[in-house]
Amino acid sequence: MGRTNPTYRDTLRHLEDDWQPYRRALRHRDQERFDALWGYTRDYADAAGYLSHPDPSVVMLFSICLAQQRQLDRLLEAVEHPDPPTASTDDGARERPTVASLTEDTNGADN
Repeated sequence: MGRTNPTYRDTLRHLEDDWQPYRRALRHRDQERFDALWGYTRDYADAAGYLSHPDPSVVMLFSICLAQQRQLDRLLEAVEHPDPPTASTDDGARERPTVASLTEDTNGADN
């Protein structure tokens, strides 16, 4: 019996391992961003595996772009159509959503 090809997720893990020296050289605040980018690639791993592209790096970078576009679209929607404030502070000022709450993805990559 012949060997099977590695899955996209396996390839992604190997790529991420290869990038660990770069991650360690980053400042702590950028390490968190670095990890977030790799999270984006995992969010789209099913679609990437289905594509079976000869260069997994291309699909990895496109996945990151797609996730960031999704975040931009959410932010633009929030700016163009803000929800009415839901809570008020003791001094009567209204609380606004934070950038983190607008970019948070609670339903995975299927949005």
